[in-house]
Amino acid sequence: MNQNIWVLMTGDSVALATTLILAALGALFTERSGVLNLGVEGVLLTAAISSFIAADSSGSVWVGLIVGSLAGALLAGIHAILAVVLRANQIVSGLALVIFGTGLANYLGKPYEGKTISVKLTDMTFGPLTDIPLLGPILFEQDIITYVALAAAVLSSLYLFRTRPGLEVRATGDDPATVDAQGLMVSTIRIRYTLFGGLLMGLGGSWLMLAESAAWHQAATTNGVGWIALALVVFASWRPIRLVLGAVLFGFTLQLPYTLQAENITFIPQAFLQMVPYVATLISLIALSRPGSTNALGAPKSLGVPFVRDER
Repeated sequence: MNQNIWVLMTGDSVALATTLILAALGALFTERSGVLNLGVEGVLLTAAISSFIAADSSGSVWVGLIVGSLAGALLAGIHAILAVVLRANQIVSGLALVIFGTGLANYLGKPYEGKTISVKLTDMTFGPLTDIPLLGPILFEQDIITYVALAAAVLSSLYLFRTRPGLEVRATGDDPATVDAQGLMVSTIRIRYTLFGGLLMGLGGSWLMLAESAAWHQAATTNGVGWIALALVVFASWRPIRLVLGAVLFGFTLQLPYTLQAENITFIPQAFLQMVPYVATLISLIALSRPGSTNALGAPKSLGVPFVRDER
């Protein structure tokens, strides 16, 4: 068994977890405020093509990251208007966002199909730390956005559970009537965190395009990562630190089939291994949709329920 291959695979798993962490954090903040956004996949695709076009046109990877993040916030803003302002069914709105975002990405990306990105994010170097056996290639050969994602998860946990604004957003997801009674605007809080969640999702989609993908291919760019991110929030019980561990695990399962193939290990069918992350995703979404299951899973008590002030 080639140890170097497994070390590289683990490093790639951490890298691939970047998009999962950012997208899942975006969904987590949105859901903690009481808004269910199933449109993560559409947001990621739109952010990916937006970042591709911006980075390719400007020659700057940072312009691409900014534009992609803003595109994610813009799409989340559409969902916020439908779900919070117009009080539309949040499941329908989220699924519509997937269809709209996928179609928009396909339209914008048509002229760029198969084109290689001109600029990419590169890994940071930490000198001698990179040469540490096993840990060096895994922890000290990542790009800056991967470290930003890991730091964001830690800061998100502190924010949600150690600050007053964090308490407010959690209370909005659990008991919006009490928040309203305290003189706070439930709709404003929900819109704010839906937009912030979209910004994080957009950054995740932009990273996937500018660091992980060599070229734009609409059908294969996200490859269902948005749905995995939604399931990851459930697995993590809406807690950011657990989310990081789950993201790395999912990243590992996504990379495992290719590593086993390189090692000529064939007793486990590759198709079965490629199916595992998506089966887990399906199980999580089914569990989330069952009546009464959200409370058992630790979800915000008013998740997906529009708040109408006169019904307090």
